[in-house]
Amino acid sequence: MHEYFMEQAIMEAKKALEFDEVPVGAVIVLDGEIIGRGFNKRETSADPTAHAEMIAIREAARCLGSWRLTNTRLYVTLEPCPMCAGAIVNARIHTLVYGVADPKAGAVSSLMNLVQDSRLNHRVEVIDGVCRETCGKLLKDFFSSLRKQAKDNQER
Repeated sequence: MHEYFMEQAIMEAKKALEFDEVPVGAVIVLDGEIIGRGFNKRETSADPTAHAEMIAIREAARCLGSWRLTNTRLYVTLEPCPMCAGAIVNARIHTLVYGVADPKAGAVSSLMNLVQDSRLNHRVEVIDGVCRETCGKLLKDFFSSLRKQAKDNQER
């Protein structure tokens, strides 16, 4: 079950590649149905909040007509940053499922654990490592390609 919805998030991440965006994708699920989708759009929209999770959360809230996304699961290819982790808590998302850790900005297990902080009014169930290899490869290939492009441009 988790693999199916993570594959849907991976499909979203691949859409980001079409816009030269960091390939992160997210879907929000309620009762086995996707109610929100998103992929990174920071560069194309010039919006620092246009992370995959934020876009999926906004879409799910519109779908439900409520900011409370209780009983939902968020599937995202990369561990959420502090902004997204805060939004996950504020939206009252029940479960977060992510593919690969983010050692530079992750706010679930890497740098801190914002979504399960007992000082906050809501805590999120976390499942990590779903489709880890595929999610990690998407990011690794993307950044490898960027480095190659930069090197090629330097040599010209």
